[in-house]
Parts: sequence; C-alpha cells; structure tokens
Amino acid sequence: MTTSAELIEVSERRSAHNYHPLPVVIREADGAWVTDVEGKRYLDFLSGYSSLNFGHGNPKILEAAQRQLQHLTLTSRAFYHDQFAAFCAGLGDLTGKDMILPMNTGAEAVETAIKVARKWGYEVKGVERDKANIIVMEDNFHGRTTTIISFSTDPDAHDGFGPYTPGFKVVKYGSVEAVREAVDANTVAVLVEPIQGEAGVLVPPDGYLTQLRELCTTANILMIADEIQSGLGRTGKTFACDHEGVVPDIYVLGKALGGGVVPVSAIAADADVLGVIKPGQHGSTFGGNPLACAVGNAVIEILNTGEFQDRAARLGEVLHARLNELVGNGVITVRGRGLWAGVDIDPSLATGRAVSKALMGRGVLAKDTHGSTIRLAPPIMISEEDLLWAVDQLAATIASFRQ
Repeated sequence: MTTSAELIEVSERRSAHNYHPLPVVIREADGAWVTDVEGKRYLDFLSGYSSLNFGHGNPKILEAAQRQLQHLTLTSRAFYHDQFAAFCAGLGDLTGKDMILPMNTGAEAVETAIKVARKWGYEVKGVERDKANIIVMEDNFHGRTTTIISFSTDPDAHDGFGPYTPGFKVVKYGSVEAVREAVDANTVAVLVEPIQGEAGVLVPPDGYLTQLRELCTTANILMIADEIQSGLGRTGKTFACDHEGVVPDIYVLGKALGGGVVPVSAIAADADVLGVIKPGQHGSTFGGNPLACAVGNAVIEILNTGEFQDRAARLGEVLHARLNELVGNGVITVRGRGLWAGVDIDPSLATGRAVSKALMGRGVLAKDTHGSTIRLAPPIMISEEDLLWAVDQLAATIASFRQ
C-alpha cells in the first residue's frame, strides 16, 4: 500500500464510515502546508477544525513534546507530576479563573462542564435533586457522546441513537429572549458556542453574549462558553467571548490546547464552581498527563505573547475583505471573525463538497458543512501571500462552476 488510491481503498473497507474525507492521503506537514503520499503539496485551510492554530510542527510545541517524551509521559492522576502545577496555574491565569479540570477531548470537556453545572445546581443553588436542566442552542455542536447528541438538532448526529439523555432545553441561537423564556427554577446553566463552528461559522448578533451574561447573573445560573473551536487565538482574541468583554462562569477548551500534537482539553472556572467536585466524582486516566501538560504549557506560553491573537485579527481583515469580493459572484454570504469564515456557495452552482474537491485539485484543503457551506480556518501562522493565493484558488474554483 503506497499510493493514495490503495490507501483509501483499504481505509474505506476496513474502517467504519463515520467520516467522509476528501480523497487525499497526507504524509507530511510543515507550517500551513501538507504533502500527500505522491508528493503533492496543499495549503491547509482547515487546521484540524482549529486544532492546528499554531501550524503543523510548531517548533516550540514540538520541542516541549520531545523534551517531555524523554522524561515522563503518564502517571495517571494517582500521583502528582512536575508539569501539572504549571499547566493548571498557567491556564488558570490565561482564563482568569481559580481552577481548571483537565481532560483529553473536547467532548469530554463538555461532559465535564455538564456534570459540574448539575452538581453546582444541587449543592450551591439548591435545585431539587435530579431536576436540573441546562439551556442549549439550536444548531449546536459540542461533540458526539450519547449525552451531547441528545440535545443536538443535527439529524445525522442525533437520529437513531436513543433513548436520549433528559435535562436539556433547546432554544434559538442568538435570541436572549428565547433563553429568558426557557429559564425556570431548575435551570442551572446556559451552554453556548460564542460562534457556532460546525453550523457554518455562525456569528451571533452584537450584544448577544453581553445580554446572555447579564441574564445568567440575574437568574443565578452558570454561563458555559464552549470555546473549543473559537478560542485560543482563532478569532483575533484569546477567546471569542473577549470581543464583547464577556467572562463566562465556565470556559470549555480543547483542540488548539494540544497544539496539534496530543489531545488536551479542560474546563476552567472559579473555586465556587469547580470546588463542588470531590475525589472520585470525575476523572480520566490520561487527563492532565505529563506529555499533555508539557504541550499545553508551550501553547499557553505562545498565547501569553499575544502575537497569534494580533496576527489572526490582522490577517482576518485581509481574509474577509477578499472573501466579500466574491459575494454575488457565486457566493451568497460570508460570515466569521478573525481567521475563521463560513462561505455559503450558491447551491444552484454546486454543493460544498463539490467545491471542496475542486479546490483540492487546485492545492487548497477546506471542508464543507451543511450542503453548500465551506469552512475556512487556516493556521494562524500562515503568510499573507499564501492566504491570498488560497482565496484566489477559491475564486477560480467557483468561477469554473459558473461557466
């Protein structure tokens, strides 16, 4: 098995079809570029759904991982290790929170936030046992565990996996009034993506997060911000909530926290919230392991400089200015913030997958979602020249469908 065709054939035959990848087999990567098994290079315009914010093979992150590999990779949480304290303190300082609880994947972090919110509701707010509810949003994406898909409105993620976990109220995204109407005496939290990534990079109305924060404070419920895709520099700020100066009660983090090297996730909150968790009530063998913490510490150091946030803001203006020139020329709408965009292709021209495949033929890797939408999220370290070249390829691809 050496060619792309051979590797794809075996992969399709021997693995579950829970993904529908583009027909490219990547072997190597550096910075914003990847290379397939035949040696063809592509510009990565997806970044592992924001996992690779700092680029493939970021030297600082790789150095931290390689150094830690020589010493210690796993203890489980049965013991302390020498990387753990710095990770907890560093991520706590980055988020402005007292404490963190580390896990591995984004979905695990969301599950952790749900458990913490419920326990806080019973022990602090005084909600009747087993009556807690959490308000969530239409078109949300927080992962694919059984509990999370129970409140998904995406038929692919939701249908056929019941019985479903109770305790969630689904309301319209972007509407504070919808949240207000859903709050009752048993509500313990609102779970929200500051920008909905999987739904097509949907940005809520200005002031939405601010009003949501005020509502949660008034109603004595926790605001949980899922910043797994939107956080850690992607939108031009450390967190997408920062664009409105909003601080949630719980940050949910993942993806870029592992620097594209290992899975690292965590929730961050103050002691009056995370303090409800006691020994034995939640955990993970690999959560907060030495390798993960060493990588996470490198990521935190990178973010503390502010360089990547500033770069995402500056290049984001370049990206959106160029993308907006395509509106009316095969593109219906462009949304997003920083180096993150959702591009709605005119469905009369082509599906998002067809455009993504044609774009791949021009040396740019992006991915479709929900029919005719293309998601764009290049590594933040991308050069302006490469960024503009990629958008030129998108423009040429769309033009080819218009002929």
